[in-house]
Amino acid sequence: MRTHYCGELNSSHDGQEVVLCGWVQRRRDHGGVIFIDLRDRDGLVQVVFDPDRAEIFALAEQVRSEYVLEIKGRVRPRPEGTVNPDLPTGEVEVLGLGLEILNASDTPPIQLDTHSADASEEIRLRYRYVDLRRPEMQARLRTRSRVTQVLRNFLDAQGFLDIETPILTKSTPEGARDYLVPSRTHPGEFFALPQSPQLFKQLLMMSGMDRYYQVARCFRDEDLRADRQPEFTQLDIEMSFMSEDALMEMMEEMIRTLFREVNGIELPDPFPRLTYAESMRRFGSDRPDLRVPLELIDVADLMGGVDFKVFSGPAKDPEGRVVALRLPKGGELSRKEIDGYTNFVGIYGAKGLAYIKVNDWAAKGREGLQSPILKFLPDDAVQGIMERTGAEDGDLVFFGADKAKVVNESIGALRVKLGQDRGLMEGEWRPLWVVDFPMFEHDPNSNRWVALHHPFTAPKEEQLDTLEQDPGACLSRAYDMVLNGTEIGGGSIRIHRDAVQRRVFKLLNISDEQAEDRFGFLLKALKFGCPPHGGIAFGLDRLVMLMTGAHSIRDVMAFPKTQTAACLLTDAPSAVDEAQLKELALRLRAKA
Repeated sequence: MRTHYCGELNSSHDGQEVVLCGWVQRRRDHGGVIFIDLRDRDGLVQVVFDPDRAEIFALAEQVRSEYVLEIKGRVRPRPEGTVNPDLPTGEVEVLGLGLEILNASDTPPIQLDTHSADASEEIRLRYRYVDLRRPEMQARLRTRSRVTQVLRNFLDAQGFLDIETPILTKSTPEGARDYLVPSRTHPGEFFALPQSPQLFKQLLMMSGMDRYYQVARCFRDEDLRADRQPEFTQLDIEMSFMSEDALMEMMEEMIRTLFREVNGIELPDPFPRLTYAESMRRFGSDRPDLRVPLELIDVADLMGGVDFKVFSGPAKDPEGRVVALRLPKGGELSRKEIDGYTNFVGIYGAKGLAYIKVNDWAAKGREGLQSPILKFLPDDAVQGIMERTGAEDGDLVFFGADKAKVVNESIGALRVKLGQDRGLMEGEWRPLWVVDFPMFEHDPNSNRWVALHHPFTAPKEEQLDTLEQDPGACLSRAYDMVLNGTEIGGGSIRIHRDAVQRRVFKLLNISDEQAEDRFGFLLKALKFGCPPHGGIAFGLDRLVMLMTGAHSIRDVMAFPKTQTAACLLTDAPSAVDEAQLKELALRLRAKA
């Protein structure tokens, strides 16, 4: 129907007759001349209708926002003084010679002629087909399409095979709840939707495929937040006969290529690497935002003997931690601002937020400090804090003291918030690898070991002999790629020997019977010549969210769910009729 897209017209088309199709962004009547801004996927162009073509002009008067039109016209320069330099088509306009209303529109629930979405997210999701007409939403989905194209091209060039894995599969709990699908042909039995293609991609390595990838849909029935959805997309990758170093180098080059080709950005070569232990010690997080120059400083050894149980208790507790966080020029903070940060760390379980303002340490020493806690701290502790943090006049030092988990989460989050609030962010993109994760962590509720990543992650080879003697000290061959404080990819070298896999299952309190029931097909495959292999999965939604500057992965997905895992557009989930339930041999329990 069309000869050109609206957004592609420019001065090189001067004098050409064109046919355009699209939606009405806005209609304006200026002194008997009607202007229609026509919009399509590529952009917007101004169309002018003169009253000397009475029939067409009368039709143009009927047009309203979001009407769908076909317009025939001639491209011409805009009159002097009316050029719009902010619009790619701003040097030209189209003189309307023909007009057909292809479809009328009710008043749209979302104002599309504004620069931002004023509507609530609920309205945007309920009328998603209208929301997606907004240029910024279309730009994000175009970027997403480009991202997958670049990633596929890179992997294809490296000899990877794009292979699909099943959506209807066996329930093999991997950390979150499965979405279950009842089977009509096997009454009382269920398929599960895959939380990831983990086991199948390992089976593909055992099948000799050598290098596999898939843009895979994954499903997890878990509590949601800005970067979680019940169904999401990951770039799933697995390869055989690769060390973690070789695998990480290849994936690093892939992400550098992606940012170069899509965003025109050069990421560092190589990415820095931090061990899990160092990352937790310095930043309180295993996905640190390196743009923030602040670091946590351990001061427990200075606090063990102080007459202040808030500090001395955690300092003496093997599971406790006491840290200081120096904020340069933080002495400018008001008491109200400090109280606000105290409330903030409370979200993460911290019971308070102690601090010391450094007013004039250089000249007055202890007398130049200001804090409610100074009376509890001896001179040597104060001296040690000042030396270790490097605090200077005008600074403020915050403290965290509690169980290590609470301190890491609360002061780690405070570190990032201070960096954002105080304008301390350094650089736009700061990727890194986090490596040497613990193989297991102890769950105090069940009093057993659980896998920090998943039960198919390989332990360090040199620790195999002591695996059962000290599980807490065992490190895994896992690695995460982190960008600006967000984990964008995670993976590991896998266990490829049956005996080792069974030892790990035993440590995780998975009996032989349970292992056979849940993972028997994998254990059997391990006995038929399984190669060493490893892989990684990148969260495609998170990656696109970062690359487009969106605040939520919902803004880079065409049809996302709400935070209660509902689709407002289709009113899903919904009830089904009795006949469908009967076919599946299901009966609903009456609500209490």
